[in-house]
Amino acid sequence: MKKLSKIYKELGIEFTFPIEITEANGRVTYFEDSTGYRGKWERDANGDETYYENSYGTKEGTPRSAKTCEGKVDEMMSQATR
Repeated sequence: MKKLSKIYKELGIEFTFPIEITEANGRVTYFEDSTGYRGKWERDANGDETYYENSYGTKEGTPRSAKTCEGKVDEMMSQATR
């Protein structure tokens, strides 16, 4: 996982720590502080945590990106019929 602070620096975007991204309901989905610690959360439609990853190597659950076919089959079929 690439640090958001690094991406901001590459793009010339000014920022301050901590960097925190939240969902509309206030639940944190990304956090990074000035010591380099960062974490990423994914939740289902009920708000239950389905995946967590941090900069220390802890990974729990299954990230959405690992669910490779979920929602893709219909999209691929519709493109093939065009």
